[in-house]
Amino acid sequence: MQPADNPQSEDISGNGTLDYQGYADAGCQTELTMDDIEKMEDVLRQNTTELGDLRTKALDTQFNQESFEKNEEKTKFYTGLPNFLVLIQMFELCEPYITCGPMSVLSKFEQLVLVLLRLRLNLPLKDLAFRFKISVPTASRVWHKIIDILHARLEFQIEWPERHVLQATMPMGFRQSFGRRVAVIIDCFEVFIERPSNLLAQAQTWSNYKHHHIVKFLIGIAPQGYVTYISCAWGGRVSDKQITIESGLLKNLLPGDVVLADRGFNIGDIVGFYCASVQIPAFTKGRKQLSAYEVAETRKIANLRIHVERVIGLVRRKYQILQSRAMPIENMATKSGEALALMDKIGVICCVLSNLSESVVPLE
Repeated sequence: MQPADNPQSEDISGNGTLDYQGYADAGCQTELTMDDIEKMEDVLRQNTTELGDLRTKALDTQFNQESFEKNEEKTKFYTGLPNFLVLIQMFELCEPYITCGPMSVLSKFEQLVLVLLRLRLNLPLKDLAFRFKISVPTASRVWHKIIDILHARLEFQIEWPERHVLQATMPMGFRQSFGRRVAVIIDCFEVFIERPSNLLAQAQTWSNYKHHHIVKFLIGIAPQGYVTYISCAWGGRVSDKQITIESGLLKNLLPGDVVLADRGFNIGDIVGFYCASVQIPAFTKGRKQLSAYEVAETRKIANLRIHVERVIGLVRRKYQILQSRAMPIENMATKSGEALALMDKIGVICCVLSNLSESVVPLE
């Protein structure tokens, strides 16, 4: 068979090599047009963008530090904190006390987030176990361990302010009504609990007003709108007056201080022992109507006292564990060697976390 006639590959050098001079000006041949190439580049860019979006969505379903750092809305929704900076500062405060062994499934940050999720959304432990891909006993151990750490490391944030600090930042509404004398606004809020099996506990926690077994917290806020006092949990049968007297809140009062309270806090005589006074709305009991002066004073007190109810509402909305319809009764028990029950620690932590957000009280 004769070789194909191809003059460009003909041996013309005389030494057995081929002369490829004929290929010097040849270009790369393709059937694709420039429009086709541009379309392929567009598809490549689109795929790259979609991969980035998928990665972002994948991070949204995770609870590691990176996923919160890149999503402020996620931080607000799952923790109730205003931004990631506050979250990471709180984590750095607690991180040295959180253990994370070589066999740990969760990082230290994820352990903290697990607890914040439960406080924020009142999620059951089984739900948390599914979300974090751990067992229910592991979720329970993390919950109890981190709650203790949060309480120990954050409790200092609930502090009764010095008088000069209160007076220097007193909101205008309080100054116009009471000068700079208001030290605290007090009220109680309730948390529903399971029905205790013990008959005495049933009697102590039953509330005829709520028709349910409850525990009550006494809360005090500064005129600036931040929680400055939170009591331990008391049985629902105890009166607001008794909690106020026995909780120790009144020991913080100084001569000349004014306490704002609701009608249920008939504590004027006790507050008087501290050379302070209490302002409560006037009663109509036994009378047909209030005088014009009493109406004006009642309106003035009510307009300022409402701030404590706003703060309570904020804490309960932010941390829905306080809205539980049946808080486990074991959370009310105090463990051996500890002074506080789990419920007491939860109340403190929720108030601290709420204090880290912007106040609901306008300063002007």
